[in-house]
Amino acid sequence: MTAARADDQSVDPFFHADDLCTFVDAAPSPYHACAEVADRLEAVGFTALNETARWPREPGRFYTLRAGSLVAWSTETAHGPGTSFRIVGAHTDSPNLRIKPHPDTSRAGWQLLAAEPYGGPLLNSWLDRDLGLSGRVSVRTPEGVAEHLLKVDRPIVRVPQLAIHLDREIRETGVRLNPQQHLFPVWGVGTSPGDFAGFVAEELKVEPSDVLGWELMTHDLAPSRRIGRDGDLVSAPRLDNLGTTYAGLQALLRAVQAPAEGSVPVLVLFDHEEVGSVSDRGAASTLLPAVLERIVLAAGGDREDLLRALAGSICASGDMAHATHPNYAERHEPQHPIRINAGPVLKVNVNLRYATDARGTGAFVHACEQAGVPLQRFVNRADLPCGSTVGPMTAAGVGVTTVDVGAPQLAMHSAREMCGAADPGMYVDALAAFLTPAN
Repeated sequence: MTAARADDQSVDPFFHADDLCTFVDAAPSPYHACAEVADRLEAVGFTALNETARWPREPGRFYTLRAGSLVAWSTETAHGPGTSFRIVGAHTDSPNLRIKPHPDTSRAGWQLLAAEPYGGPLLNSWLDRDLGLSGRVSVRTPEGVAEHLLKVDRPIVRVPQLAIHLDREIRETGVRLNPQQHLFPVWGVGTSPGDFAGFVAEELKVEPSDVLGWELMTHDLAPSRRIGRDGDLVSAPRLDNLGTTYAGLQALLRAVQAPAEGSVPVLVLFDHEEVGSVSDRGAASTLLPAVLERIVLAAGGDREDLLRALAGSICASGDMAHATHPNYAERHEPQHPIRINAGPVLKVNVNLRYATDARGTGAFVHACEQAGVPLQRFVNRADLPCGSTVGPMTAAGVGVTTVDVGAPQLAMHSAREMCGAADPGMYVDALAAFLTPAN
């Protein structure tokens, strides 16, 4: 773990691209992403706060963790309990294949694991890849039930594709996958089912009978790296949305190094965005509103102070954006091309699949100008449905002006995605300026 300095990019324009690769490889699951963020926060003086404890009234740098979600903030320069918030929001989860509760099965002399898609993955991209396993496990201990992180960074499972000789129509019809039938990962040879719970217990060094349940998922084992003729591209899994998780973290680290008077910088990382955000720690939950209220209460404020603070607050909802695909340019809105290595993206949808409005637009345009980075504007084709983000839920649930932004990439929701190597640094610069606005 390395706590990166944002200004190192002045020496190496691809510094943040390389550090992003390190971050992504350390974060194969939402739980590991939050653990890596927590490590980097603590390295610069942030203190973990338990949600069940009383929070300190003294100003400082703090974070609280709820499974695969995390909120971090600094009150070092707040000027009272009614101080407004500057919030960067992102999500830690990505589409993948997740292991079912009773996964052990066998077929045709192969030992298989039952898995199902999480979110909306490009299923064909998970075929013929060496995959590891990661997530969290509930374990019985003498002190009660505990949760352990599990990260198996070696090739454990693989979903083999059917040979073309047995599927001659694939050239005309493409790969057709039934999620129930065709996505069983192979992990051994034998006519009897394997023992997945026993495998998990051995990895955690506990008794199999003490493994009570899990949230485990597959991840691509190929290292994240810079690619391309000039090394100006990044190939990595989970860029959607660890690209923003990383940039938001770096923006917060810069904000506490050179704080701006008059606002409280906040980073919120939600789990479960890819499946609708309806959970105890998703963007539709009370996680963020509760933390913001407790910040105000810890400063000695009341309900009136909270409402005053929210009225002056603004949130940048960060998620990755669609770069114009060179092989499918007709799928993009022709008046709004998005290029790689050309700066952050402001995302607009009149039907509020993105939360961007005029006030939010002005705030983010100003931040990009303040940071000296170019800005691109994305609009979906009017005849194609638009995806969404944590932005609309944050705007409605918290009641703050929200602007949807991102960094451009290709192959969104693939097991392996791609972005520009210069874009992570510009994304960090823009979000840092957003958290520390200048007049």
